[in-house]
Amino acid sequence: MRRLLSLSLLLFLVFSISDSAFAQSKKIPIDDQLLQDSIYKSNKKKIMNFSMKEFDSLFFEFFSRKNDPEILLSKTDFYNYTVQIAAFSDRLEKLYPDQKEVAKQNKEHWLSESYEDYLEYKESQKK
Repeated sequence: MRRLLSLSLLLFLVFSISDSAFAQSKKIPIDDQLLQDSIYKSNKKKIMNFSMKEFDSLFFEFFSRKNDPEILLSKTDFYNYTVQIAAFSDRLEKLYPDQKEVAKQNKEHWLSESYEDYLEYKESQKK
């Protein structure tokens, strides 16, 4: 069971990293970075104690809300999800030291998610 969980976690990390994570990471506006830092600091301890079940719930809630054409997340809500998902990589790095580089790339990917890109995506859903 533990091996299956480890394998599914590894696959999640590998597949969640897009090609853009291997290229130079996008710059997000400084006010967004400040918001991310604030959210990260206030949630890090909570996220470090998340179980996989709690993380899965957060992850799927984010994607269902993000993809729902009827819902427009606020900037704070958007970054609350992405930063918490990124912070979970810190926990995975501690649990699976051999996957340290993958966890770092995953964290960078989620912290480079831009609210402006999200708004463009929502606009494209309307078409």
